[in-house]
Amino acid sequence: MQFSSLDLAPDLQRALLECGYSDMTPVQAQAIVPARRGKDLQVTAQTGTGKTAAFAIPLLQRMLDTPKATVERRPRALILTPTRELAEQLANAISAYAQFLPISVTALYGGVKMGGQANKLTAGVDMVISTPGRLLEHLALGNVILSDVEFVVLDEADRMLDMGFSTDVLKLLQMTAPKRQTLLFSATTSPAVNELSHKILNNHQQIRVAKTNSAADTVNHVVYPVEENRKIELFEQLLAENNWFQVLVFTSTKEQADQLLAGLQQRKIDAAVCHGDKSQGARRRAIADFKTAKLQVLIATEVAARGLDIQGLDYVINFNLPYLPEDYVHRIGRTGRAGAAGTAISFVSREEEQSLERIQKLMGSVIKRIVKPGFEVSNRGSLLKSISRKVLSGRSNKATETVIELASSGKARPKTKAKPPRAK
Repeated sequence: MQFSSLDLAPDLQRALLECGYSDMTPVQAQAIVPARRGKDLQVTAQTGTGKTAAFAIPLLQRMLDTPKATVERRPRALILTPTRELAEQLANAISAYAQFLPISVTALYGGVKMGGQANKLTAGVDMVISTPGRLLEHLALGNVILSDVEFVVLDEADRMLDMGFSTDVLKLLQMTAPKRQTLLFSATTSPAVNELSHKILNNHQQIRVAKTNSAADTVNHVVYPVEENRKIELFEQLLAENNWFQVLVFTSTKEQADQLLAGLQQRKIDAAVCHGDKSQGARRRAIADFKTAKLQVLIATEVAARGLDIQGLDYVINFNLPYLPEDYVHRIGRTGRAGAAGTAISFVSREEEQSLERIQKLMGSVIKRIVKPGFEVSNRGSLLKSISRKVLSGRSNKATETVIELASSGKARPKTKAKPPRAK
């Protein structure tokens, strides 16, 4: 299905052509039409499937269908998103869609001074994209009034709930127009997401583009068993052997990210980190340098998992597995985007086997293991067999045997025999 079949406003259609949009992705094909008709939606679709256009295009068209003068401090549309990187990314994308339209767009997020954002709000903005915390700050200062907001989008709603924004989101939505249209988009679903949907959506339509909590079909998943203290060494070897040019690496903590950066810098590998202790300017420079190939490796924590939009990214590395299995889906969603092929590689220590088990259960499949010669991990056999049986419970014995065979494909290091004591 093509965008040209939607009978959009000429200037909106022109902008989409400028952006290179012709064929719709599945989530766009299913969500744009009902959203344009004013329906509340709960949409579950993997990261990287074109969700931004799926909610932005019908909202822009609806605003054009019922034009109103821009009023200072009173936006018509509000998009809430969990991180400042994602807010900035959404603002760039939607501004491109609206480049020929009489609709103004701005992003509000922390890490920068509020003065410039306050000036834009005071002058009048039609669509505000914001993190919950920064929007509450502007509300407290009287910089923005939400009572005229008639269109609301919760983007990455599952992540906002994970980050503890549920109360803030509900508080903000209570300030918007009672008869607003609300669109809730998430990469995964959960009881918490469903509960929020029933609280804020009215007679809504559910759209599930892919299997619940699944990763994109275009992503190839691989696991490398390795001891924790040898992960940097393995990463460096794979980097050299495969001549990886741009690699995004996720760690679970800021400390792990800094340790990996130090190790790579010792090896003269161009790398940078992107995590919560870095200033907004430093994070923005790191992402820009990575996009322009000045950096070979970008290391990020969970805070950046939703806000990175890098075209043509072939590899995502999980240096450490995330604590929440849903976060695995979000991390690896940086590759295999919009139909392109990608590879998600995870380094898994013995201590992380249970985390891997939870990820495999969520995905409904067992991830292929590759044992790198020289990096074998000893005493894994019984543990792997136990986990394989749990993951594949209810499946055929043949499938279980295949997994165990695959998991055990590398030989463990032989134990060094103790030397006999010298004769006295």
